[in-house]
Amino acid sequence: MRVGLGLPISDPATLLNWARRADAGPFTTLGLLDRLVYDNPEPLIALGMIAGATTRIKVQTEVLIAPLREPALLAKQAATLDRMSGGRFVLGLGVGGREDDHIASGTDLRTRGRRLDEQVATMRRLWSGAPYGPDCGPIGPAPLHPEGPPLLFGGFAPTAIDRVGRWGGGFLAAAAPSWAGGLFETARRSWRDHGHDGAPRIVAQVNVALGAPDVVEDARRSMGDYYEFSGRADFMLAGMLTTPHEIRTAIKQFDDLGADEVMLYCYGRDTDQVDRLAEAIA
Repeated sequence: MRVGLGLPISDPATLLNWARRADAGPFTTLGLLDRLVYDNPEPLIALGMIAGATTRIKVQTEVLIAPLREPALLAKQAATLDRMSGGRFVLGLGVGGREDDHIASGTDLRTRGRRLDEQVATMRRLWSGAPYGPDCGPIGPAPLHPEGPPLLFGGFAPTAIDRVGRWGGGFLAAAAPSWAGGLFETARRSWRDHGHDGAPRIVAQVNVALGAPDVVEDARRSMGDYYEFSGRADFMLAGMLTTPHEIRTAIKQFDDLGADEVMLYCYGRDTDQVDRLAEAIA
């Protein structure tokens, strides 16, 4: 079982320290979430800096709210990160759901799902080297592979999960082991229904905080602020894992469900959590 770290968003200046320490440890991937109308670092810029400060660990958006962005520029940004990181970039995509993000980006919340599908089609075409249109040429740089960087789709609705098979990407499930299994099976069924061999990459995500009470409280405060808009902040906070035993148990449960990787998402700013988490999963 591969284990990655989701990086905290409340103090961008610490992220390179987190990244270097994780790169020296047992972790496989560094993830970063996305919002527009929020006090968080822009993920593509932040992950570009992180990729330059590390040597082996993958960098991953979890997930980038693609409908807020223009697809030609996003295709160029993703291909650049793919090339300059030596193939360590994974483009996790989702539709989001915050109206204020769409107000700020000048996009329509109601059409975000259709827009995401159109964006993926456009990006795949541009990554293959095709021109943007009859009056506009190709947009480089070319990614390492014609299909572009690996894709990962987040979501809970069957239509969202069906993008796994439709576009040949992996699946990111921000769900507890108790109900993630059904989501995994929906993603695998989509993969088969769209004629793919093998199985999609399955990534689980769980929220953690490991350290003294002030570390846990810092994480709870940051996570509560982030999910306040949803009206379900208390529910999300109840699922935060705060002991090595809880973390190891969740990893084992996801392993039993067939996940390929578990992302331990940190909201607390204490960088020493990298070492504590490394010890917990050793």
